[in-house]
This record gives sequence, C-alpha cells and structure tokens, in this order.
Amino acid sequence: MYFWGVDQGVRDHTILQIYEYQHASFSFSDHIYGSVFYMATGFHGFHVLVGTIFLAVCLFRGKRGHFTKDHHFGFEAAAWYWHFVDVVWLFLFAAIYVWGS
Repeated sequence: MYFWGVDQGVRDHTILQIYEYQHASFSFSDHIYGSVFYMATGFHGFHVLVGTIFLAVCLFRGKRGHFTKDHHFGFEAAAWYWHFVDVVWLFLFAAIYVWGS
C-alpha cells in the first residue's frame, strides 16, 4: 500500500507538471515570470524526485527490518525532508500561482 501511494504521487505530480509545462502561455525566455516559474517549479520537481528516492530507500530498508523502535533515523530524516519540501511548496504556490496571477 505504501509503495502504491508513493508511485501514484510521483506519477500524478510528473503528469501534471508535464501538462502544465506544455500548456503554459509563456516560455522560459519570454519574461522574468516565465524564468522564475520554470526554475522554481523545476527545482521543486527535482526535490520531489529526491524525496521519492529517499522514501523508496526507506521502504526497502523497512521491508528488510533495518528500522527498529530505537534505530530509525533514515525514516525520520525522510519525514523531515518531505516536511521541508511541503513547506517550500506552500510558499511557491502562494508566490507563483496566487500572487503571480
């Protein structure tokens, strides 16, 4: 179930990002908004990819019994990383989609 959720989230994020890039009415070189939009969302997408790899490693380690009640720093680090990515996305969403429109 955990793997399905991660897999579905990555596919949905990637598909929506590709759709958004293809249907944007501006390009990277049109003006500053386009440059900021593509750099910020692309950089965020890269961090989503890194976080997904982080979670996949945690999944495989968890299935092999590498985590215990006292030894689970890798999983905790993945959770903190995703909190960071989520908070950054809140600011990006506000700046690009709300304030930018």
